[in-house]
Amino acid sequence: MDQLDYRALAVLDAVATHGSFDKAAAALGISQPAVSQRIKSLEDAAGRLLIVRSAPAVPTGLGQRLISHYRNVKLMEATLDIDLGKTVSMPELSVAVDDASLATWFPLCLPPLLSPPRCQLDIQQADQSQAVHRLREGSVFGAVLADDGSEIKGPNATALGAMRYVCVATPAFAAHWFGDGFTAEAVQLAPAVVHDRELTARFLLEHTATTGPFPHHTLPLSTALNDCLLGGHAYGLLPYLQAAQALAQGMLVDLMPAAYVDVPLLWRAWELDTPFTRALTEQVVAVAGKYLVQD
Repeated sequence: MDQLDYRALAVLDAVATHGSFDKAAAALGISQPAVSQRIKSLEDAAGRLLIVRSAPAVPTGLGQRLISHYRNVKLMEATLDIDLGKTVSMPELSVAVDDASLATWFPLCLPPLLSPPRCQLDIQQADQSQAVHRLREGSVFGAVLADDGSEIKGPNATALGAMRYVCVATPAFAAHWFGDGFTAEAVQLAPAVVHDRELTARFLLEHTATTGPFPHHTLPLSTALNDCLLGGHAYGLLPYLQAAQALAQGMLVDLMPAAYVDVPLLWRAWELDTPFTRALTEQVVAVAGKYLVQD
């Protein structure tokens, strides 16, 4: 593409955001034929499809890269507005975060960006594979990822510390199923609740030498999982940050007080030097340093 049409890129972004040509037209205050025309002009210039006409409409790989470029340009323009003393627009920052971090420490990163509002935050809950995909394609600026040793070409990586998981249950559940201790034999009978089966299997292998299948329910790490544990229906792993209050109040007990699983986390983010991205990265690193387990 010889020269990018940024007005057309704004339309492309709107279609991807709202999921349809009609909704993008309403949001931009232009006609639906005008939206179609600008998307077609971009696709003609690129020689490739940029939007899959489905319900909802979604960008192709190249379409997403153009949208990411457009959003980065908007961030840079907002930085120039600050330098020139102009009214600052509200650029959008998209971030992918795992559910455990969202349930515990990550929301504490946000207040300085929200009051006064400095940007429009798009915080997306995503598992490891989803977050890696979105980071690679550029649909998010940064992501909180488990440090699994894999390399992602491009984004910078900063170690945040480790999310510590403990194995918990209600006192009544523990007394019923683990009266003789948290043993491999008891684990083969007691129902577990998991949000990440591999993580629970790793814990059981390391601390009870349990291999192979074990009875379990699979639920998201959310109120549903909490309710399952606090309701006395199962045992399972919870981030210590999430379980601490219930442990202190005696609503839950740690089934193996000397045992835990630590999952090292990384902040991976594209190098984009603006006040907004710097502030977000600084907050993520500082809050993680306070709440996650450090070496």
